[in-house]
Amino acid sequence: MYRLTTSSTPRNLNMILFDLDGTLVDTAPDLGFALNLQRERHGLPHLPMDVIRPFASHGSKGLVGIGFNLRPEDDTFEAMRLEYLDLYEQVFTRSPVLFDGVGELLAKLRQIGIKWGVVTNKPRRFAAPLIKSMCLSTPMDCLVCGDDAPLPKPAPDTLFLACEQTSANAKDCFYIGDAQRDIEAGRAASMKTVVALWGYIDVTEKPLTWGADFTINHPAELLAFI
Repeated sequence: MYRLTTSSTPRNLNMILFDLDGTLVDTAPDLGFALNLQRERHGLPHLPMDVIRPFASHGSKGLVGIGFNLRPEDDTFEAMRLEYLDLYEQVFTRSPVLFDGVGELLAKLRQIGIKWGVVTNKPRRFAAPLIKSMCLSTPMDCLVCGDDAPLPKPAPDTLFLACEQTSANAKDCFYIGDAQRDIEAGRAASMKTVVALWGYIDVTEKPLTWGADFTINHPAELLAFI
């Protein structure tokens, strides 16, 4: 656990918001499964999961990029991205699981009266049924998806929407994620930010330079700030 700035924990902390993929839930196996189905469709061999996993937090753009060496400006990129999403829709509830320690953390938050929710760039067509399929024992206070607001992360729009839905003050919230855009969004919303080091972070990335208030190696470490 690392405190990266001199800022203190909010005195009136009343809500913790989580990114979904790579922070709250391990969805990489299903995201990778869909990508390899697509590669198979195009006559390509499967990629190993250790290659795919670091890109699992980067959405369909990142996955199509690593799977087919395509960039958003390439002519075939958007068609391939939509094809990927259609395949993912067939398999996205195969095996999502909470990361180790997350379930216990959520139960503790409920016990001590702190709200929790999810703010993700994942489209609602995937995020809502995925979470429903997991039958969480601790109900969430809000779910805000990338298509629920004018701009997804790294803009703060979805984080502000989560506060609006729960009558929370952004300055009294934590946002925890495993990607630089999560930290940028949280900082833009004036929230305390936390890097989940167990997430989908590539070895080439430098999360200690993202400007977060804290980094943690395990969900239980978050309790030290509460």
